[in-house]
Amino acid sequence: MLRTVFVIGAFAVLGFVLLGSVFSIFGAVIGLAITLLMFAVKALIVGCIIYCVIRIVSPETARRLRDRFSGSAF
Repeated sequence: MLRTVFVIGAFAVLGFVLLGSVFSIFGAVIGLAITLLMFAVKALIVGCIIYCVIRIVSPETARRLRDRFSGSAF
């Protein structure tokens, strides 16, 4: 009976250790994803500002950029 109690306790401790490691790995992955998302948003904002300035200063250059990056229409 004492051995059963120890085995149940060992499984409980093992379960807590595994859950802790799994959640720490997921936490790191989620943190990395949020960091990359924030970087992408900042890059999008800077690119939009640069495109707007180019569009005001040189509309022809803006048209060529839009044609180059919008892809070909079929």
